[in-house]
Amino acid sequence: MHQPVPEAGPRVLHVAQPVDGGVARVVRDLTMAQLAAGYHVTVAVPDSPLAADLAALGAVVRRWEAARAPGPSLWGEVRRLTRVLRDVRPELVHAHSAKAGLAGRLAVRGRVPTVFQPHAWSFEAVDGAMAAFAVNWERFGARWAERLVCVSAAEQATGQRAGIAGHYRVVPNGIDTGRFRPAPADAVRAALLPGVESAAPLVVCVGRLCRQKGQDVLLAAWETVVREVPGARLVLVGDGPDRARLAARAPESVTFAGAVEDTAPWYRAADLVVLPSRWEGMALAPLEAMACGRPVVVSDVDGARESLPAALADRCLVPSGEPAALAGAVTGLLLDPSLRASLGSRGRRHVLSTHDVRHTAGAIADLYRELLGGERPLPRVEPTECRESIHS
Repeated sequence: MHQPVPEAGPRVLHVAQPVDGGVARVVRDLTMAQLAAGYHVTVAVPDSPLAADLAALGAVVRRWEAARAPGPSLWGEVRRLTRVLRDVRPELVHAHSAKAGLAGRLAVRGRVPTVFQPHAWSFEAVDGAMAAFAVNWERFGARWAERLVCVSAAEQATGQRAGIAGHYRVVPNGIDTGRFRPAPADAVRAALLPGVESAAPLVVCVGRLCRQKGQDVLLAAWETVVREVPGARLVLVGDGPDRARLAARAPESVTFAGAVEDTAPWYRAADLVVLPSRWEGMALAPLEAMACGRPVVVSDVDGARESLPAALADRCLVPSGEPAALAGAVTGLLLDPSLRASLGSRGRRHVLSTHDVRHTAGAIADLYRELLGGERPLPRVEPTECRESIHS
Protein backbone atom coordinates (compact mmCIF):
# COMPACT_ATOMS: atom_id res chain seq x y z
CA MET A 1 0.00 0.00 0.00
CA HIS A 2 1.36 3.43 -0.91
CA GLN A 3 2.30 5.55 2.10
CA PRO A 4 1.91 9.32 1.76
CA VAL A 5 5.13 11.28 1.91
CA PRO A 6 5.18 13.31 5.14
CA GLU A 7 5.38 17.05 4.95
CA ALA A 8 8.93 18.32 5.16
CA GLY A 9 9.62 20.33 8.27
CA PRO A 10 10.46 24.04 8.00
CA ARG A 11 14.01 25.29 7.53
CA VAL A 12 14.86 27.10 10.77
CA LEU A 13 18.07 29.03 11.34
CA HIS A 14 19.09 29.73 14.93
CA VAL A 15 21.73 32.44 15.41
CA ALA A 16 23.54 32.27 18.75
CA GLN A 17 26.13 34.36 20.53
CA PRO A 18 27.06 33.97 23.41
CA VAL A 19 27.83 30.25 23.25
CA ASP A 20 27.80 29.40 26.95
CA GLY A 21 25.55 29.64 29.97
CA GLY A 22 21.78 29.80 29.75
CA VAL A 23 21.67 30.91 26.11
CA ALA A 24 23.61 27.84 25.03
CA ARG A 25 21.33 25.52 26.98
CA VAL A 26 18.20 27.09 25.49
CA VAL A 27 19.55 26.79 21.95
CA ARG A 28 20.56 23.19 22.54
CA ASP A 29 17.20 22.20 23.99
CA LEU A 30 15.23 23.87 21.19
CA THR A 31 17.46 22.29 18.57
CA MET A 32 16.97 18.83 20.04
CA ALA A 33 13.20 19.24 20.19
CA GLN A 34 12.92 20.65 16.68
CA LEU A 35 15.10 17.97 15.12
CA ALA A 36 12.94 15.32 16.77
CA ALA A 37 9.85 16.97 15.30
CA GLY A 38 11.26 16.89 11.77
CA TYR A 39 12.45 20.47 11.40
CA HIS A 40 15.50 21.20 9.26
CA VAL A 41 17.65 23.00 11.84
CA THR A 42 20.76 25.03 11.06
CA VAL A 43 22.62 26.96 13.74
CA ALA A 44 24.98 29.84 12.96
CA VAL A 45 27.35 29.92 15.90
CA PRO A 46 31.02 30.65 16.67
CA ASP A 47 33.40 27.70 16.92
CA SER A 48 32.83 26.38 20.45
CA PRO A 49 31.81 23.33 22.50
CA LEU A 50 28.21 24.36 21.79
CA ALA A 51 28.85 24.05 18.04
CA ALA A 52 30.25 20.54 18.50
CA ASP A 53 27.34 19.56 20.72
CA LEU A 54 24.77 20.78 18.19
CA ALA A 55 26.50 18.92 15.37
CA ALA A 56 26.42 15.73 17.44
CA LEU A 57 22.66 16.16 17.84
CA GLY A 58 22.27 16.24 14.05
CA ALA A 59 21.90 19.95 13.39
CA VAL A 60 23.69 21.61 10.49
CA VAL A 61 26.22 23.93 12.10
CA ARG A 62 27.52 26.92 10.15
CA ARG A 63 30.57 28.52 11.66
CA TRP A 64 29.83 32.18 12.28
CA GLU A 65 32.68 33.97 13.99
CA ALA A 66 31.33 36.78 16.12
CA ALA A 67 32.58 38.53 19.25
CA ARG A 68 30.47 38.42 22.37
CA ALA A 69 30.01 42.21 22.55
CA PRO A 70 29.30 44.79 19.85
CA GLY A 71 32.35 46.50 18.38
CA PRO A 72 34.26 47.29 15.18
CA SER A 73 33.89 43.69 13.99
CA LEU A 74 30.09 44.01 13.70
CA TRP A 75 29.84 44.76 9.99
CA GLY A 76 32.11 41.86 9.11
CA GLU A 77 29.90 39.63 11.28
CA VAL A 78 26.80 40.88 9.46
CA ARG A 79 28.38 40.14 6.07
CA ARG A 80 29.34 36.62 7.15
CA LEU A 81 25.85 35.98 8.44
CA THR A 82 24.36 37.30 5.18
CA ARG A 83 26.33 34.62 3.32
CA VAL A 84 24.94 31.98 5.67
CA LEU A 85 21.41 33.22 4.99
CA ARG A 86 21.98 33.06 1.24
CA ASP A 87 23.24 29.45 1.47
CA VAL A 88 20.69 28.12 3.96
CA ARG A 89 17.60 29.98 2.66
CA PRO A 90 15.75 29.62 5.99
CA GLU A 91 12.01 30.03 6.27
CA LEU A 92 12.41 31.45 9.78
CA VAL A 93 15.31 32.96 11.72
CA HIS A 94 15.47 32.75 15.53
CA ALA A 95 18.16 35.05 17.00
CA HIS A 96 19.26 34.53 20.60
CA SER A 97 20.61 37.27 22.90
CA ALA A 98 21.75 40.80 22.20
CA LYS A 99 24.70 40.21 19.87
CA ALA A 100 22.99 37.64 17.66
CA GLY A 101 19.86 39.77 17.72
CA LEU A 102 21.84 42.79 16.53
CA ALA A 103 23.75 41.05 13.72
CA GLY A 104 20.84 38.79 12.78
CA ARG A 105 18.30 41.55 12.32
CA LEU A 106 20.77 43.71 10.40
CA ALA A 107 21.48 40.77 8.07
CA VAL A 108 17.84 39.74 7.56
CA ARG A 109 16.11 43.17 7.75
CA GLY A 110 12.65 41.66 7.69
CA ARG A 111 13.07 39.62 4.49
CA VAL A 112 12.49 36.37 6.45
CA PRO A 113 10.19 35.96 9.46
CA THR A 114 12.41 36.66 12.43
CA VAL A 115 12.06 35.83 16.12
CA PHE A 116 14.29 37.74 18.54
CA GLN A 117 14.80 36.38 22.05
CA PRO A 118 16.89 38.78 24.18
CA HIS A 119 17.54 36.46 27.17
CA ALA A 120 17.73 39.72 29.27
CA TRP A 121 17.91 43.12 27.60
CA SER A 122 21.28 44.43 26.44
CA PHE A 123 20.77 47.89 27.93
CA GLU A 124 20.66 46.44 31.44
CA ALA A 125 24.32 45.42 31.14
CA VAL A 126 25.74 48.89 30.41
CA ASP A 127 25.50 52.47 31.63
CA GLY A 128 25.47 55.97 30.24
CA ALA A 129 25.88 56.49 26.51
CA MET A 130 26.13 52.77 25.78
CA ALA A 131 22.83 52.11 27.56
CA ALA A 132 21.16 54.87 25.53
CA PHE A 133 22.60 53.42 22.32
CA ALA A 134 21.36 49.93 23.23
CA VAL A 135 17.85 51.17 23.99
CA ASN A 136 17.68 53.13 20.75
CA TRP A 137 18.85 50.13 18.75
CA GLU A 138 16.28 47.84 20.36
CA ARG A 139 13.52 50.35 19.60
CA PHE A 140 14.64 50.54 15.98
CA GLY A 141 15.44 46.82 15.53
CA ALA A 142 12.04 45.70 16.82
CA ARG A 143 10.58 46.52 13.39
CA TRP A 144 12.60 43.60 11.99
CA ALA A 145 11.23 40.99 14.40
CA GLU A 146 7.83 39.41 13.87
CA ARG A 147 7.94 38.29 17.51
CA LEU A 148 9.91 39.39 20.56
CA VAL A 149 10.11 36.34 22.80
CA CYS A 150 10.62 37.12 26.49
CA VAL A 151 11.22 34.45 29.10
CA SER A 152 9.15 36.28 31.71
CA ALA A 153 6.40 38.86 31.89
CA ALA A 154 8.81 41.03 33.88
CA GLU A 155 11.32 40.95 31.03
CA GLN A 156 8.57 42.03 28.63
CA ALA A 157 7.58 44.86 30.97
CA THR A 158 11.20 46.04 31.11
CA GLY A 159 11.29 46.20 27.32
CA GLN A 160 8.00 48.05 27.11
CA ARG A 161 9.06 50.58 29.77
CA ALA A 162 12.13 51.26 27.63
CA GLY A 163 9.87 52.08 24.68
CA ILE A 164 10.51 48.91 22.69
CA ALA A 165 7.28 48.32 20.76
CA GLY A 166 6.63 45.03 19.07
CA HIS A 167 4.66 41.79 19.02
CA TYR A 168 5.67 40.22 22.33
CA ARG A 169 5.26 36.63 23.42
CA VAL A 170 6.19 35.32 26.88
CA VAL A 171 7.60 31.78 26.85
CA PRO A 172 8.99 30.90 30.31
CA ASN A 173 12.30 29.10 30.46
CA GLY A 174 12.19 25.36 30.91
CA ILE A 175 14.77 22.81 31.98
CA ASP A 176 15.34 19.10 31.49
CA THR A 177 13.66 17.64 34.55
CA GLY A 178 15.07 14.21 33.75
CA ARG A 179 18.66 15.41 33.87
CA PHE A 180 18.08 17.73 36.85
CA ARG A 181 16.55 15.50 39.50
CA PRO A 182 17.13 14.82 43.21
CA ALA A 183 19.86 12.51 44.48
CA PRO A 184 21.47 11.96 47.90
CA ALA A 185 23.99 14.69 48.63
CA ASP A 186 26.55 12.72 50.66
CA ALA A 187 28.15 10.58 47.94
CA VAL A 188 28.11 13.43 45.42
CA ARG A 189 29.68 15.84 47.88
CA ALA A 190 32.49 13.46 48.78
CA ALA A 191 33.44 13.13 45.11
CA LEU A 192 33.28 16.85 44.38
CA LEU A 193 34.90 18.17 47.57
CA PRO A 194 37.32 15.57 48.94
CA GLY A 195 38.69 16.56 52.30
CA VAL A 196 35.77 18.82 53.15
CA GLU A 197 33.75 17.78 56.19
CA SER A 198 30.59 16.09 54.86
CA ALA A 199 28.42 17.76 57.51
CA ALA A 200 29.64 21.27 56.65
CA PRO A 201 26.75 23.46 55.45
CA LEU A 202 27.31 23.93 51.72
CA VAL A 203 26.13 26.86 49.59
CA VAL A 204 26.56 26.65 45.82
CA CYS A 205 26.34 29.46 43.27
CA VAL A 206 26.27 28.45 39.58
CA GLY A 207 26.85 31.13 36.96
CA ARG A 208 29.35 32.96 34.81
CA LEU A 209 31.73 34.95 37.01
CA CYS A 210 30.73 38.41 35.91
CA ARG A 211 29.00 41.51 37.19
CA GLN A 212 25.56 40.35 36.04
CA LYS A 213 25.55 37.28 38.27
CA GLY A 214 26.53 39.22 41.41
CA GLN A 215 29.06 36.87 42.99
CA ASP A 216 30.73 39.95 44.47
CA VAL A 217 27.55 40.64 46.43
CA LEU A 218 27.56 37.06 47.71
CA LEU A 219 31.19 37.34 48.83
CA ALA A 220 30.33 40.58 50.64
CA ALA A 221 27.55 38.72 52.46
CA TRP A 222 29.65 35.64 53.17
CA GLU A 223 31.58 37.10 56.12
CA THR A 224 28.32 37.45 58.02
CA VAL A 225 27.17 33.96 57.01
CA VAL A 226 30.28 32.17 58.29
CA ARG A 227 30.18 34.15 61.50
CA GLU A 228 26.61 32.94 62.14
CA VAL A 229 27.13 29.44 60.67
CA PRO A 230 30.66 28.32 61.56
CA GLY A 231 32.11 25.79 59.14
CA ALA A 232 29.89 26.84 56.22
CA ARG A 233 31.41 26.44 52.77
CA LEU A 234 30.70 28.32 49.55
CA VAL A 235 31.42 26.98 46.06
CA LEU A 236 31.33 29.22 42.99
CA VAL A 237 30.74 27.07 39.90
CA GLY A 238 31.61 28.74 36.62
CA ASP A 239 34.28 30.87 35.02
CA GLY A 240 34.38 34.34 33.58
CA PRO A 241 36.11 37.72 33.44
CA ASP A 242 35.74 38.46 37.18
CA ARG A 243 37.39 35.29 38.47
CA ALA A 244 40.73 36.82 39.46
CA ARG A 245 39.10 39.80 41.15
CA LEU A 246 36.70 37.58 43.09
CA ALA A 247 39.41 35.11 44.08
CA ALA A 248 41.57 37.93 45.47
CA ARG A 249 38.93 38.78 48.08
CA ALA A 250 37.61 35.29 48.84
CA PRO A 251 38.35 33.66 52.22
CA GLU A 252 39.49 30.04 52.61
CA SER A 253 35.89 28.89 53.05
CA VAL A 254 35.21 29.69 49.37
CA THR A 255 36.07 27.25 46.57
CA PHE A 256 36.23 28.13 42.88
CA ALA A 257 35.17 25.04 40.93
CA GLY A 258 35.65 26.60 37.49
CA ALA A 259 33.60 25.78 34.42
CA VAL A 260 32.06 22.31 34.54
CA GLU A 261 30.36 20.24 31.85
CA ASP A 262 27.58 19.04 34.15
CA THR A 263 26.24 21.28 36.90
CA ALA A 264 23.68 18.78 38.23
CA PRO A 265 26.06 17.12 40.73
CA TRP A 266 26.85 20.51 42.28
CA TYR A 267 23.16 21.26 42.81
CA ARG A 268 22.68 17.86 44.42
CA ALA A 269 25.66 18.40 46.71
CA ALA A 270 24.33 21.73 47.97
CA ASP A 271 22.30 22.46 51.05
CA LEU A 272 21.31 25.76 49.45
CA VAL A 273 21.74 27.30 45.98
CA VAL A 274 22.13 31.08 45.68
CA LEU A 275 22.01 33.34 42.61
CA PRO A 276 22.47 37.04 43.53
CA SER A 277 22.07 38.45 39.99
CA ARG A 278 21.85 42.15 39.17
CA TRP A 279 19.64 41.48 36.12
CA GLU A 280 18.13 38.50 34.32
CA GLY A 281 15.29 37.57 31.99
CA MET A 282 14.60 34.37 33.89
CA ALA A 283 17.68 32.56 35.18
CA LEU A 284 18.00 28.83 34.58
CA ALA A 285 20.15 28.06 37.64
CA PRO A 286 17.34 28.43 40.23
CA LEU A 287 15.05 26.25 38.09
CA GLU A 288 17.74 23.59 37.80
CA ALA A 289 18.41 23.70 41.53
CA MET A 290 14.72 23.36 42.40
CA ALA A 291 14.39 20.46 39.95
CA CYS A 292 17.15 18.77 41.97
CA GLY A 293 15.08 19.30 45.13
CA ARG A 294 17.30 22.05 46.53
CA PRO A 295 16.04 25.32 48.05
CA VAL A 296 17.19 28.58 46.51
CA VAL A 297 17.82 32.20 47.42
CA VAL A 298 17.72 34.56 44.44
CA SER A 299 17.73 38.31 43.97
CA ASP A 300 14.42 39.87 43.02
CA VAL A 301 15.22 40.71 39.39
CA ASP A 302 13.20 40.08 36.22
CA GLY A 303 11.86 36.55 36.07
CA ALA A 304 12.84 35.56 39.61
CA ARG A 305 9.39 35.95 41.16
CA GLU A 306 7.77 34.16 38.20
CA SER A 307 10.18 31.23 38.49
CA LEU A 308 9.26 30.50 42.12
CA PRO A 309 6.12 29.05 43.68
CA ALA A 310 4.16 31.92 45.20
CA ALA A 311 4.57 30.47 48.69
CA LEU A 312 8.37 30.60 48.41
CA ALA A 313 8.76 34.19 47.28
CA ASP A 314 8.88 35.85 50.70
CA ARG A 315 11.47 33.39 51.98
CA CYS A 316 13.61 32.97 48.84
CA LEU A 317 13.73 36.44 47.24
CA VAL A 318 16.05 39.23 48.40
CA PRO A 319 16.65 42.74 47.01
CA SER A 320 19.37 42.83 44.37
CA GLY A 321 22.72 44.25 45.42
CA GLU A 322 22.10 44.17 49.18
CA PRO A 323 24.63 41.93 50.98
CA ALA A 324 22.95 42.27 54.40
CA ALA A 325 19.59 41.01 53.13
CA LEU A 326 21.31 38.19 51.25
CA ALA A 327 23.29 37.15 54.33
CA GLY A 328 20.14 37.08 56.44
CA ALA A 329 18.25 34.86 54.00
CA VAL A 330 21.18 32.45 53.53
CA THR A 331 21.89 32.22 57.25
CA GLY A 332 18.26 31.63 58.14
CA LEU A 333 17.94 28.71 55.74
CA LEU A 334 21.29 27.12 56.65
CA LEU A 335 20.14 27.04 60.28
CA ASP A 336 16.78 25.42 59.46
CA PRO A 337 17.19 21.98 57.78
CA SER A 338 13.50 21.08 57.93
CA LEU A 339 12.52 24.31 56.17
CA ARG A 340 15.15 23.68 53.51
CA ALA A 341 13.72 20.23 52.87
CA SER A 342 10.19 21.59 52.60
CA LEU A 343 11.20 24.39 50.23
CA GLY A 344 13.20 21.99 48.09
CA SER A 345 10.29 19.61 47.73
CA ARG A 346 7.83 22.37 46.84
CA GLY A 347 10.28 23.85 44.38
CA ARG A 348 10.67 20.57 42.50
CA ARG A 349 6.91 20.10 42.21
CA HIS A 350 6.64 23.63 40.85
CA VAL A 351 9.32 23.10 38.20
CA LEU A 352 7.78 19.79 37.09
CA SER A 353 4.41 21.44 36.54
CA THR A 354 5.50 24.80 35.14
CA HIS A 355 9.07 24.81 33.81
CA ASP A 356 9.60 21.52 32.01
CA VAL A 357 11.58 22.17 28.83
CA ARG A 358 8.98 20.26 26.83
CA HIS A 359 6.43 22.98 27.57
CA THR A 360 8.91 25.60 26.34
CA ALA A 361 9.67 23.72 23.13
CA GLY A 362 5.96 23.25 22.45
CA ALA A 363 5.24 26.96 22.95
CA ILE A 364 8.02 27.92 20.54
CA ALA A 365 6.66 25.41 18.01
CA ASP A 366 3.21 27.01 18.27
CA LEU A 367 4.80 30.41 17.69
CA TYR A 368 6.54 29.14 14.56
CA ARG A 369 3.23 27.74 13.36
CA GLU A 370 1.66 31.18 13.67
CA LEU A 371 4.40 32.69 11.52
CA LEU A 372 4.68 29.94 8.91
CA GLY A 373 1.53 27.86 9.15
CA GLY A 374 -0.32 29.78 6.48
CA GLU A 375 1.78 28.12 3.80
CA ARG A 376 1.50 24.49 4.88
CA PRO A 377 0.90 22.41 8.01
CA LEU A 378 3.89 22.29 10.33
CA PRO A 379 4.95 19.45 12.63
CA ARG A 380 4.22 19.86 16.30
CA VAL A 381 6.69 19.32 19.11
CA GLU A 382 5.10 16.72 21.34
CA PRO A 383 6.42 15.82 24.81
CA THR A 384 7.34 12.30 23.76
CA GLU A 385 9.31 13.63 20.81
CA CYS A 386 11.85 15.65 22.71
CA ARG A 387 12.36 13.93 26.04
CA GLU A 388 12.06 10.61 27.70
CA SER A 389 9.24 10.27 30.19
CA ILE A 390 9.85 12.09 33.42
CA HIS A 391 9.52 10.41 36.77
CA SER A 392 9.25 12.70 39.76
